[in-house]
Amino acid sequence: MGEKFVADRFDLAARQEYRARLNDCLTALARMLREERFEGPRDLIGLEVELSMADSGGSPRMVNDEVLARMATNDFQSELGQFTIELNMPPRRLFGRVFDDLAEELRIAIGYADRMAGEFGAGLVLTGVLPTITPEEVAPGSLSPGDRYTLLNDQILAARGEAILLDIAGAESLTHSFDSIAAEAACTSVQFHLQVTPDRFADTWNAAQATTAAQIAVGANSPFVFGHELWQESRPQLFLQATDSRPPELAAQGVRPRAWFGERWIDSVLDLFEENVRYYPALLPLRDEEDPLAVLDAGGVPRLGELALHNGTVYRWNRPVYDVADGVPHLRVENRVLSTGPTVTDVVANAAFYYGLVRALADQREPVWRRLPFAAAEANFQAACRHGIDAEFTWPSEDGAALVRQPAHRLIGERLLPLAERGLEAAGVAAPDREQYLSVIAERCRRRVTGAGWQTRTYHQLVASGADRSTALRELVRRYCDLARTDAPVHSWPAGV
Repeated sequence: MGEKFVADRFDLAARQEYRARLNDCLTALARMLREERFEGPRDLIGLEVELSMADSGGSPRMVNDEVLARMATNDFQSELGQFTIELNMPPRRLFGRVFDDLAEELRIAIGYADRMAGEFGAGLVLTGVLPTITPEEVAPGSLSPGDRYTLLNDQILAARGEAILLDIAGAESLTHSFDSIAAEAACTSVQFHLQVTPDRFADTWNAAQATTAAQIAVGANSPFVFGHELWQESRPQLFLQATDSRPPELAAQGVRPRAWFGERWIDSVLDLFEENVRYYPALLPLRDEEDPLAVLDAGGVPRLGELALHNGTVYRWNRPVYDVADGVPHLRVENRVLSTGPTVTDVVANAAFYYGLVRALADQREPVWRRLPFAAAEANFQAACRHGIDAEFTWPSEDGAALVRQPAHRLIGERLLPLAERGLEAAGVAAPDREQYLSVIAERCRRRVTGAGWQTRTYHQLVASGADRSTALRELVRRYCDLARTDAPVHSWPAGV
């Protein structure tokens, strides 16, 4: 993308110019939707997997540049922290033995990256937040080199006008201030992409929002942050606070954070892009040389560079994505709620559950979002983050006549898993794939075990055996990594120490 700074300082005039550019992008996108310029296959999926690197004692290893330089592949790239890397899987159709193929490719890629990291005294840790990481290890110097990382950090701190404060109360309480956004680097997630046509986008996004709480309940995997036991899935709250550009007084007034669940069901993808431009000041003053309206007038396909860049700094848990591949524009829903891990099998099971349930909910004649208030969907999300598999959800009754409260593990096991199976079947996913990977989710529900549950139970057993906090967390990470490398799903891991 041909970019240049709008101005040496991102002052008021530069912001006004940038807002005008964003509005041009919105106008171009609306025109493309009206003129039906979008093409491409339905149900094309893709994954991004973020991975932490730690030494034998569980401390983060700041070696991502060295590891990436050694790799003979472009599938990996740097992430915000020098102890993190990201794997980008090529897109594929949601069809046939897609999940078995995906699992095999992931095992090969992650195994390769683990070997490369081993040459620099590191190993991969597939979790949402490395339990052993300390606040001192996410100082500004731990950020990966790169102008955008530096610029994003500077702009968020300038907008806040003060240090970033983490204040999370769960099983324990964590309060700590940071003079950079480096605490966000502790968050490692898996992102599920789903390409859809414009007429299906709103239904798919709404379905993804309704699905989010169930995903977290069965996929929670980040109970520890900077040595403190917080929520079963602490990563969303850590991410929200670590990237919060609002001064406290604006937060108290209800100004929206950049990490956002949303506030309503939508009718069009334009609803989301328009909200992003309306509610959020641009953070990255980079301008694309392209004139999107002129490109459209000439019969071309605009990149919408400013809109895509701005969209990347609004961290919706289900993010709308506009992209161009081989000259063809398309839309995707990017699902960003789940922590990485614990194993490849668990990640692929999470993917199967997500894609199947979203497909089934989006296909319903009487969609769940017509019966479930948006505020209830957000409350489910918060409950899942706090309590994981032990959360209680509000959900429409089977006859749709009322809203009922139900334990998450029962709702998922009895009603949502059969829906996910039907969604995968409708997409053409082979029966062996459906059975193999959805059975992993079923067993987590039956045994009420997740990655977070295994971590907290093991930690408390180690402490009860006489270990201090630091020793228990290091031993927890060691055992976790040993078991993760077997690729046995987390519900089957031994519970004793």
